[in-house]
Amino acid sequence: MATSQTAILALSDGTTATGTAIGAIGTTGGELCFNTSMTGYQEIFTDPSYHGQLMMMTYPHIGNYGVSQRDNEASRPMVAGVIVRSYSTEYSNTMADGSLDQWLKDHGIVGITGLDTRRFVRHIREKGVMNAVISSEETDRDKLIQKAKDWPSMAGLELASSVSRDEITTHGPDDGLRIAAFDYGMKQNIINKLVEQGFHVTVFPSRTPFDEVLKSDPDGYFFSNGPGDPNPMDFAMDAVGKAIDTGKPIFGICLGHQVMALQQGIPVEKMYVGHRGANHPVKNMITGRVEITTQNHGFSITQDGVDPDIADVTHINLNDKTVEGLDFKKFNGFCVQYHPEASPGPHDSAYLFEEFRRRVEHAAKSEAAAVS
Repeated sequence: MATSQTAILALSDGTTATGTAIGAIGTTGGELCFNTSMTGYQEIFTDPSYHGQLMMMTYPHIGNYGVSQRDNEASRPMVAGVIVRSYSTEYSNTMADGSLDQWLKDHGIVGITGLDTRRFVRHIREKGVMNAVISSEETDRDKLIQKAKDWPSMAGLELASSVSRDEITTHGPDDGLRIAAFDYGMKQNIINKLVEQGFHVTVFPSRTPFDEVLKSDPDGYFFSNGPGDPNPMDFAMDAVGKAIDTGKPIFGICLGHQVMALQQGIPVEKMYVGHRGANHPVKNMITGRVEITTQNHGFSITQDGVDPDIADVTHINLNDKTVEGLDFKKFNGFCVQYHPEASPGPHDSAYLFEEFRRRVEHAAKSEAAAVS
């Protein structure tokens, strides 16, 4: 390692461990979560849905293929800190722009390596999600444990506004069907997938007044992924309601899925342990097929929380039976909890973007026929 400075991980339940500092020197904290993906650490670290969380990777070797600008899901890292088993300061990928080590330092991300991450994954699975602190400057464990206890819970926190873009941006062909996308922490690859469908995508900051959105004359609406608790997001639920009133097709992913559900009176609750990884089996209840999916969420809808008069449950998580997809009955909208745009993968669920395209095209043709 380039540094031999000691770092400490302290959990709010009093559990601690000593490792070696990586990234920037300092102290950081947040909700401790883990991701089971075997590749894609850069996409994970830059995913806005992880804002305010400590990311523990279950795959042991992290950093061995460096970092590349093209793999960013946002312009900067979004995780609060990084925890790994075996950290590589060198990389062997000739397509990389640089090392993960320098990238973390450049962006001020504090981390720790040399821990038995399997132990901490089992601990969280047994005890439930909790906050933690990483420090490479404070050596008093009692102080760090107290700091972890005092760290704000993700429950009740509205974080989407803090990661949303500041300005309206446009993407894709000017002559494409027009999509208005609400950015609650929107990943770059979602934009890429919408553009691949031929859409002209206008991405709006999270709190953009709906009258301003209407000026783009959209053919459909998209509600994005993002961090935090959806329950305090009244502004987002208001936008969903106004989008429904237009009669245009609506598609939501992850946080967007939760906001659409809440707007229709379907409860969303904090999970005991969230879903984060690239190997989650989801059953499509329409086709009967099982999709391997990428997921990143700490809140969910339970099966018994869905009123069958409001929506059909289209997808179910085979691990814990939580709801992974809804198709609404009172308006032309559908949503999924997982990430069909997954980068680097898997891509089993990419058809959902084609479904959105089909719905938007059909609605636009129907509207044109009615006008003529």
